[in-house]
Amino acid sequence: MNWSTLAASSRTPRAQRPRDDAEPLWFEWLALGALLAFGTWLLGMRGVWALLLTSDPTGLTLVIIVVFAASTLWCGARSRELQWQRRLMLNARHGLPNEGWASDYLSALAAAPRDADAPLDLLMEHTHGPHHTAWWVNGIQLKLGLLGKVIGFSVLALNIGQIQNFDPTQTQDLLKSLTTGLGIALLTTMVGLVGNILLGIQLTRLDRFADALVADCQRAGLSIRSDNPATPQI
Repeated sequence: MNWSTLAASSRTPRAQRPRDDAEPLWFEWLALGALLAFGTWLLGMRGVWALLLTSDPTGLTLVIIVVFAASTLWCGARSRELQWQRRLMLNARHGLPNEGWASDYLSALAAAPRDADAPLDLLMEHTHGPHHTAWWVNGIQLKLGLLGKVIGFSVLALNIGQIQNFDPTQTQDLLKSLTTGLGIALLTTMVGLVGNILLGIQLTRLDRFADALVADCQRAGLSIRSDNPATPQI
């Protein structure tokens, strides 16, 4: 039985539809999102957000937080899409009509069995293509934190360089000006590192789920080729 025959088979009743035995990626992200939302609320109640934003006159901390929040929401949408595509793949393997990535891959593979690389490249673009940009954005968080560190220490060095003589009566003002630059350096670096770690965990999970999806599609393609002895093996 080839893929065309499989796709043209009759609709399976709802009660007999296959269950998705893959890990629930979408629900995992929902659990992580709820945990992050609770942490955000708790930090707000403790006054941490106000401290972070008021201690950084450069605004880099706010930029890192906005980038992380937007990227996390994108990861949620992406996890839902990947899980939906896996369900469509299972439907395709059981003869249910669908228009998912796996269906496109297997149809292209059946149409041109000698050129198996082109359908695989198209499938990889669907499953992994957007992740490259997301990883670049994840690196931007870390670089913004390092930029804040450089700016903070530059402010600290400039304040020290402006000291011409030491007046004990100006100690408090001197310490305040010095700690401003140090605070910028430490806070932006900390926020950038935390955002980089948390977003990296999400992107790694997406990559692994996408790898499993591609592997399952390739197994289905191999089974189609083995069912058709006339198909040339690559």
